[in-house]
Amino acid sequence: MIRLQNLTLQRGPQRLLENAELTLHAGHKAGLIGANGAGKSSLFALLRGELTPDSGDCLLPGDWRIAHMRQEVDTLDRLAVDYVLDGDHDLRRVQAELAAAEQGHDGAAIARLHSELDSADGYTADARARKLLAGLGFDNAQMDRRVGDFSGGWRMRLNLAQALMCPSDLLLLDEPTNHLDLDAILWLEGWLQSYPGTLLLISHDRDFLDAVVDHVAHVEQRKLTLYRGGYSAFERTRAERLAQQQQAYEKQQAQRAHMEKYIARFKAQATKARQAQSRIKALERMEELSAAHVDSPFDFVFREADKISTPLLSLSEGRLGYGDKTVLQQVKMSLVPGARIGLLGPNGAGKSTLIKNLSAELQPLSGSLTRGENLVIGYFAQHQLDALDDKASPLLHLQRIAPAEREQTLRDFLGGFDFRGPRCDEPVLNFSGGEKARLALALIAWGKPNLLLLDEPTNHLDLEMRLALTMALQEFAGAVVVVSHDRHLLKSTTDEFLLVADGRVAPFDGDLEDYARWLVDYRQRQAAPTAPAPAAAGNDKRGQRQAAAALRQQLAPHKKAADKLEAELGQVQGKLAALEERLGDSGIYEAARKDELRQALAEQATLKSREAELEEQWLEALETLETLQQELEAIG
Repeated sequence: MIRLQNLTLQRGPQRLLENAELTLHAGHKAGLIGANGAGKSSLFALLRGELTPDSGDCLLPGDWRIAHMRQEVDTLDRLAVDYVLDGDHDLRRVQAELAAAEQGHDGAAIARLHSELDSADGYTADARARKLLAGLGFDNAQMDRRVGDFSGGWRMRLNLAQALMCPSDLLLLDEPTNHLDLDAILWLEGWLQSYPGTLLLISHDRDFLDAVVDHVAHVEQRKLTLYRGGYSAFERTRAERLAQQQQAYEKQQAQRAHMEKYIARFKAQATKARQAQSRIKALERMEELSAAHVDSPFDFVFREADKISTPLLSLSEGRLGYGDKTVLQQVKMSLVPGARIGLLGPNGAGKSTLIKNLSAELQPLSGSLTRGENLVIGYFAQHQLDALDDKASPLLHLQRIAPAEREQTLRDFLGGFDFRGPRCDEPVLNFSGGEKARLALALIAWGKPNLLLLDEPTNHLDLEMRLALTMALQEFAGAVVVVSHDRHLLKSTTDEFLLVADGRVAPFDGDLEDYARWLVDYRQRQAAPTAPAPAAAGNDKRGQRQAAAALRQQLAPHKKAADKLEAELGQVQGKLAALEERLGDSGIYEAARKDELRQALAEQATLKSREAELEEQWLEALETLETLQQELEAIG
């Protein structure tokens, strides 16, 4: 278990923890939450042995293997799959020692190291690494590219894959979802749910925490408080405790009145079935949990637009893309005040391309895009953070767009984004990503937009700021189009979803649970060979017979290939069994038979590698057969 006793931890002049206590049992999955700068990452460094306590004890088993997600990349020339394999340090050690033993013709060492390699599942390591990369959104070609060819966000995905590749008893993950899209997050949830070790996770994604953790450790006022359950249970428990304090109670009542007003508003408009009802439920749930956030440092709104147009923006027959490359076609959208749209779709399908065309950062390749006379767009994307002036303070940024406004008014407004006192006057050069994101949102909120285009607005934001943004968006009277991997934000602020996939934009009739199922089906369709769609035949019996015949023609060679792979796999396994029987004879390890031993071990390694390849190919062939068989049965 992990046990912190009377722990005091200090970084420079700042005391992060003081006489803190925490006990985590083996196998627990805990979320570590707290305000930015509270000491979460320092606690990780302590557990990794990079820091020592200023007083007290940090105790964990000496034989535990610890894996963590690094925040830097130290090599750019490694291939992506090799970089991930480097995460398994024992595997790399055995491989290096085996290469040296083979170079030195040391038969005994070769035998021992092959046994270690087998115990470490070394023969399947490459396949396992590629499976991790595929789950995190890499295609086959990307897996064999240099690390240096990837952007910063994709390099962080490689660091995550490297951490998951490392066999561990304790896994430390610091903001693993920051650079992931929704489909990669859903895959990661499943992986972590089946992880057998102890997990400690820093995250600002409440739905991710709810899906993965069974405890929450909250860093607050230099103490650690452990709550049983996920993030939602933490909110409820903390709300009950804070509601007993008079100041907390009074603020809760004000928030409750605010929530009731907007619940009533959306109930009156709830004609869009599941998604609208889902939003009402989210609002009602937020009402009862509002007391858990009475001490939030954030409190802001998007200022109301002076004028408005209907529609705000209209796009018809849009063909969108870059240069000669078409990403989306036949796009039709009309945005009116009050529209709340979430964009869903696989990574790279064109969600950001659509937002960039709506914002005028890109122009449609063809089609008609009409903007309302009074349209004012508030556009948030990650490059907005890079556009901030590093030498200017938050106050100066706001003064540049509101030169006639009183300074105190601007300071009060920035205070709602937790820029207070001296922080208002400091240059943003050394601001964190979260602080820059808050400033970018403050500038948008001040500009009185009537259309908000938000591309991953919650990246770098902590839980309290995400909640404040959610509540501000609920009160916003204009239209909202949002791309986000934060499911709570999507559920709480959108009325409808559009699905961006296969070069098209279409309404998605369902909620996020339906979308998760759609993603599974989509991945299977992408992996399966192209087959004639049963629907194309319609009620035409002749067309159905032709489609069935075409599928049967595809089935035959796939079945033949699967049978051939199964037969070859059986032969390899037979040879392996015979070879391992030979290696079980102690006489083969005598010095006089070292050449025979070396040859047998080399043959064993080759056969094991071939066995792993054939097993994977055979399973893929069976999946393809099953998919084709289901399509054939669907045709009837």
